[in-house]
Amino acid sequence: MDNDAHDSPAPLRFGANYTPRAQWMHAWLSLDLDEVRRDMAALADLGLDHLRIFPLWTVLQPNRTLIRPEAVDDVRAVVDVAAEFGLDVSVDVIQGHLSSFDFIPSWLFTWHDKNMFTHPEALSGQAELVTRLGERLTDAGNFLGFTLGNETNQFSAQTHPSPWPVSEAEAAGWITTLLDAAAASAPAQQHVHSEYDAAWYMDGHGFTPALAARLGAMTTVHSWIFNGTAQRYGGRSPASDRHAEYMIELARGFATDPDRAIWLQEVGAPSNCLAPEETPDFLEATLRSVVRTDRLWGVTWWCSHDVSRELADFPELEYTLGLVDQSGTPKPIGRRFAELIPELRERRPAPPRTVGIVVEVDEGDVPISRGAMSPGGAIFQAWVDACTAGIDPVIVTSKDADDPALLARRGITELVRPAVTRTDYASQNTVV
Repeated sequence: MDNDAHDSPAPLRFGANYTPRAQWMHAWLSLDLDEVRRDMAALADLGLDHLRIFPLWTVLQPNRTLIRPEAVDDVRAVVDVAAEFGLDVSVDVIQGHLSSFDFIPSWLFTWHDKNMFTHPEALSGQAELVTRLGERLTDAGNFLGFTLGNETNQFSAQTHPSPWPVSEAEAAGWITTLLDAAAASAPAQQHVHSEYDAAWYMDGHGFTPALAARLGAMTTVHSWIFNGTAQRYGGRSPASDRHAEYMIELARGFATDPDRAIWLQEVGAPSNCLAPEETPDFLEATLRSVVRTDRLWGVTWWCSHDVSRELADFPELEYTLGLVDQSGTPKPIGRRFAELIPELRERRPAPPRTVGIVVEVDEGDVPISRGAMSPGGAIFQAWVDACTAGIDPVIVTSKDADDPALLARRGITELVRPAVTRTDYASQNTVV
């Protein structure tokens, strides 16, 4: 992954999270490259420039010391097919969790239960998987880099049915160990990690804003309005239309590198919050909102293709999130995406943001109340109020708010300090 967002005025990147049209992620069990080509041709026709792919952990590493060479070769084959269509590829490694389903190899649960984040053998096994994939992919010219896994922090959340809890130090150890393995095996690429919004909104969660905003080559943001935003404010409210922008500004507020890029890696239009006819306008509002932020690398929409209704037990919304339907035809939301990409690729100066909303943090930069940053919390409401008043706010920690030089560098001339009260965030990234 290049440093486009801060080394040069290179175009913004627009892509999709790849959900195979045939058999969804189960396609990895018996990969059909003709199906992959069919899918990628449709996505290239929309004008996308990259994909994020999700080889299943259970297929790659069914035993801790068995990393299947055939499965590793399949990942490389998909990356190579993408190159045929001019598409770059980001690869998630620890899959992990996808669309309400957990894909955990048998050597990690029930009779062999090991905390994937802290058990030494579990950690070494994951690092070896990262290494093997890195060695196989590093010379692919269209390989952007790894994401360690898709929202793996959900395995440590108190809302998970069988959580593996971690402290912040243990979460940092897991992230750093795997990022180091990625850098050693694929040094030409840039590697990141991803969390669902519990890292930002759930008090006591071991994955913290500081880890999200400071470890890895850039910060990834996953924005979903079914987290209480749409329920409280409305699916097409300013709060929902600008939720992704809010999370990007949260990420910027906790970064220590002023030039750190931010990748809106996952955002979608869920049918449990939006009527079908509302989704194209929601996509457009989201995109027009986030392209006004500074240091944005790009946007990767969730997801490429609708899930087939021949597959059972998905939450209803998962069947309708694609840009392309099951017949291979771009949906209205996909066509709107294609229409907007040529206009939005060109970077424009970010508008000045002079008002900073202050998040009180402790000595370790952990928010005193992460719940206050969640939908309905005092920080979130201050953001909504500012947007409603026509103001483009930023987020600043209480430590940074006491640094006049930093405020001047960021162009912040006014601080808003919301009165923080206890707000519990109980939403989950998984709808079942």
